[in-house]
Amino acid sequence: MVKPLKRILIGGLLLFLYLPIIVLALYSFNASEYLGRWEGFSLKWYGALFSNAEIAEALYYTLGVALLATIIATAIGVLASIGLFYSKAKIKKHVMTANYLPIVNPDLITGISLMMFFVFFRARFGFSTMLLAHIIFDVAYVIVVVMPKMMQIDFAQVEAAMDLGANQWVIIGRVILPQIKQGVLAGALLAFTMSIDDFVISFFTAGNRATNLSIAIYSMARRGIKPYVNALATLMFVGIILLIFFINRINDSKKDNENGRLIG
Repeated sequence: MVKPLKRILIGGLLLFLYLPIIVLALYSFNASEYLGRWEGFSLKWYGALFSNAEIAEALYYTLGVALLATIIATAIGVLASIGLFYSKAKIKKHVMTANYLPIVNPDLITGISLMMFFVFFRARFGFSTMLLAHIIFDVAYVIVVVMPKMMQIDFAQVEAAMDLGANQWVIIGRVILPQIKQGVLAGALLAFTMSIDDFVISFFTAGNRATNLSIAIYSMARRGIKPYVNALATLMFVGIILLIFFINRINDSKKDNENGRLIG
């Protein structure tokens, strides 16, 4: 009796979460420009989406900021995690406490704080300020993901590399990184996802010279939602699902290879 009830509750929860997305995806193929009326299957809104200059510019800024912020934040976060791991316990405790602030703080507070920071230094709002803001909060997520992997390192290999005369960069590149690569990949994926999804912080730090997809959709909503927004949301959802599937496939293949080596 308990198992069927659990299945019903889980099914109801999944339906509650994903039914709006399914309806949105279905109406992205609706020939009608009215959201509440179905007039047949059509791909015209996808064509309208790809020919929209505003969406194209927003996509350029979104992907550009997300990719650059992910690469830079992952590099900084990995090096910071390695440094923190070898730091004194008191220093590690205080730094990790500060690192959680961008995560637990409401986005509104973080966005306003970064905006005031840029205003104080008279920075020119645009692509660079939005990129810097994304790097700042992405680094925190990378450190949180990578630090647990540092606990699983085989330090016998590190000591052996030191005995053989390897310098710090060789040890990091050839000994530590191969052992924490799954954490690095997970941290990079999380940073990319958070950057793609961000609206509030981007809204306060982008200014009038740059806009991402979330800001563009917000601006469209104020003027009236167009049907091609459904197509945009559907493509973003499918892209994220494929990305997660791809990463899971990579992790599964790595686990299979490791199990094969252990059995062999």
